[in-house]
Amino acid sequence: MTQIGIPGFILIVLVALILFGPGKLPELGRAAGRTLREFKDSVSGITDDRNSDEKGHTTESKSEEASGQESDLHKTHGEVKR
Repeated sequence: MTQIGIPGFILIVLVALILFGPGKLPELGRAAGRTLREFKDSVSGITDDRNSDEKGHTTESKSEEASGQESDLHKTHGEVKR
């Protein structure tokens, strides 16, 4: 990936200032910030969903495993009691 550097960044800011003018730049900055925030929120939402699905899957399998062990314990206890 190409690095812009300070001179390239200054050039981009100057071109943007010439094209859009000083009145529009704050508005464009806010719009870009909102867009990035929405993107970040949606990406974190997707990763949260994925993590909760994985945790839910392992929790379900652990609870099934525990209930199976519990039933084995009851069988064993019943056999000893008789």
